Amino acid sequence: MKMAWQPKEEGLQQILQLLKESQSPDTATQRAVQKKLEELNEFPDFNNYLIFVLTKLKTEDEPTRSLSGLILKNNVKAHFHKFLPEVSEFIKQECLNAVGDPSPLIRATVGILITTIASKGELTSWPELLPALVILLDSVDYNACEGSFGALQKICEDSAELLDSDALNRPLNILIPKFLEFFRHSSPKIRSHAIACVNQFIISRTQALMTHIDPFLENLFHLASDDDPDVRKNVCRALVMLLEVRMDRLIPHMHNIIEYMLMRTQDQDEAVALEACEFWLSLAEQHICKEALSQYLTRLVPVLVRGMKYSEIDIILLKGDVEEDEMIPDREEDIRPRFHKSRTHTHKHTENGEEGDDDDDDGLDDDSSLSDWNLRKCSAAALDCLANVFGEDLLPVLVPILKETLFHNEWDVKESGILALGAIAEGCMQGMIPHLGELIPYLINCLADKKALVRAITCWTLSRYSHWVVTQNHDMYFKPLMNELLKRILDANKRVQEAACSAFATLEEEACTELVPYLGFILETLVFAFSKYQHKNLLILYDAIGTLADSVGHHLNKEEYINLLMPPLIEKWNVLKDEDKDLFPLLECLSSVATALQSGFLPYCEPVYRRCVCLVEQTLNQHIANTQSPEQFEAPDKDFMIVALDLLSGLAEGLNGQIEKLVVDSNIMHLLYQCMQDPMPEVRQSSFALLGDLTKACFQHVHPCIPEFLPILGQNLNPEFISVCNNATWAIGEISVKLGQDMRPYVQLVVNQLIVIINRGNTPKTLLENTAITIGRLGYVCPHDVAPMLQHFVRQWCSSLRNIRDNEEKDSAFRGMCQMITVNPAGVVQDFIFFCDAVASWVNPKEDLRDMFHKILHGFKNQVGEENWKRFADQFPPQLHERLSSTYGV
Repeated sequence: MKMAWQPKEEGLQQILQLLKESQSPDTATQRAVQKKLEELNEFPDFNNYLIFVLTKLKTEDEPTRSLSGLILKNNVKAHFHKFLPEVSEFIKQECLNAVGDPSPLIRATVGILITTIASKGELTSWPELLPALVILLDSVDYNACEGSFGALQKICEDSAELLDSDALNRPLNILIPKFLEFFRHSSPKIRSHAIACVNQFIISRTQALMTHIDPFLENLFHLASDDDPDVRKNVCRALVMLLEVRMDRLIPHMHNIIEYMLMRTQDQDEAVALEACEFWLSLAEQHICKEALSQYLTRLVPVLVRGMKYSEIDIILLKGDVEEDEMIPDREEDIRPRFHKSRTHTHKHTENGEEGDDDDDDGLDDDSSLSDWNLRKCSAAALDCLANVFGEDLLPVLVPILKETLFHNEWDVKESGILALGAIAEGCMQGMIPHLGELIPYLINCLADKKALVRAITCWTLSRYSHWVVTQNHDMYFKPLMNELLKRILDANKRVQEAACSAFATLEEEACTELVPYLGFILETLVFAFSKYQHKNLLILYDAIGTLADSVGHHLNKEEYINLLMPPLIEKWNVLKDEDKDLFPLLECLSSVATALQSGFLPYCEPVYRRCVCLVEQTLNQHIANTQSPEQFEAPDKDFMIVALDLLSGLAEGLNGQIEKLVVDSNIMHLLYQCMQDPMPEVRQSSFALLGDLTKACFQHVHPCIPEFLPILGQNLNPEFISVCNNATWAIGEISVKLGQDMRPYVQLVVNQLIVIINRGNTPKTLLENTAITIGRLGYVCPHDVAPMLQHFVRQWCSSLRNIRDNEEKDSAFRGMCQMITVNPAGVVQDFIFFCDAVASWVNPKEDLRDMFHKILHGFKNQVGEENWKRFADQFPPQLHERLSSTYGV
């Protein structure tokens, strides 16, 4: 029998010294400690010392011992595969011996260490772990049972899938019934562990749990009135997940569950209340919601509105009593990462085919420094969902509550009423319209409230009703709202500035060109905000300016506006370094501005163009360096390249042919060739958008690259990546219009895949429209190559283009369709009514296109004869009949 490992005294002292120093607040000491730790990692038994301090050295204080365990955990995470076998065996053995340590802190640390080792070596290489922990569960020693459960709960969280696999002979078949035995244990901590362990397996519908679903539910209901908050929290969490997964089992008990959740949503412990409140969010998504909740609305709605009030803790954390903080710089850690939304080529629709743009987060994120989910946000989100389910049926319950809260003299109650009013805007809009005439002026007054938190939430709520405001008399609502919001953009409180900027961006999207008369005033305010804002709100200000440019388009191209707007933007542009992430929102903003200003952007275009090309090139080079030697070079942040490509698209679209002289002096085509083959979909998406825009603006530079580019475009017609596929499709269409008959050698590379996409069941609208346009354009330049396939796509083609407004793209696509019908009239016979409907969707086609339509319609009518045509035309809806006979005389 060989001797167990023992530490050397001097080694032990050295490590204890290090552990003490690492608790020092001084950064220089911290760095020295880090360096020393890395050196010690070279010694094979260093990790033995660490586990020894954690599990054996009872003379040391607990924080030091725990720290030793956490350093060991990091080593395990980083290089467990390099540990010597005797070291890893020693560590595993010591963990199992110490899992029941009398100290809760040491037990928890050992548990973390165990799950880290388990998820590194995949539980498979430590077969004795689970059996050992299960035996400890039955120990009479509370510490052993609790420590073992703590470790098991962490393993269930980290390795749920593996626990249910054949690799380990499905230990859950033993574990789940075992956990259920402990639901009635005398210790609340153990009861809580037991539920938490089982909860890990609900969402994945793990078979071992599904076979025991009845005892699980029975035990859960038994714990419903448990007096321990952690137990109640886990019971609520379980019921919320079961609602999604096993609704069938809950339905018989639904009334009791709703009563229980109503009580828990008002739990004194906010963590319990939050878990319970999730139940309403989840229930709102289920088809039984209306039936199950109708009779409870009068009790539920007041509870949700009460939950929307800021808690005292929130107000302290939000510095709710600090009114003026605009001079205080932001802390970097308060600035959340932004995600760039890459360019996608889309179409404007006729009014009846209007689609709601529903990608704005519903703004319940009004207090981003508390961006953690809390009871207030959850209650507001639940009310929002219920408003969408019940619509106006919610109002008889809600309106009296709103009347009481909105006009309350305590600011925090009034604030929660304003939040509630915003939360229901989407679902109850129709029913709210009669009240808006008095509510909107009241809210506009609240924008001047003396409490910053009231001003901030009012901005958000007004933005939720901006669609209605824009459709009313401007003097009554729109102008006063715009004036007050612009004042709030210059508020002395940073949270109000942020809310006002976001609300104004929403108003801009709704109002579009209605803003034109007020542009000077708006720009003066936004530009003044530049000099006033701290870091975080500047990023939101860029967005408000970009949205303004998108909304008013070429109306921005006036000298006085350009002179107001461009200097501060270019100043920021010059200050920011190439590796600064603040470039993202600035580049996005400039992209919108360049597109809107068109030739007005010319004086600024050259430095902007060069820098973008440079950003793309730097990112590509970094990517290549990282691919070739990953240990030497970090992977680049490709967002720099994506945002730069999108700004180049904006320039190409805005400057049109004038971008040619910039392109000629640069290697952009070579860079584009690399970007089009990037493994990251968003990079390809943006590069195809740029390719399409350059094709339109300066085809002479794209032309020589076509033989290399088109096969790549063909390979990217994969609808699994919707936006990549969409932009590739659009670019193919633009190229074919420019190439004309020279497109023939490439048609077969793309056309079959386009026909597959247009016939797929669940293809999104934008992709369908672009696919139809590109098929039409291919048919326009190469009718003989595409027309033989006409009957495979003509019906879908006509249906997907009938709702697009008249424009150039639609024009060339329909010319193509007419050419193909001329070549292969038999291909359209079966679906001719769809063609008639698509023709009728034109408001005013160009003269020669109208003639083509006329010719085809009359040709068809003459072909089938008067009698048959009448029978055919009788199937038309009245509107279609009227339109075709008045415009084309058929």
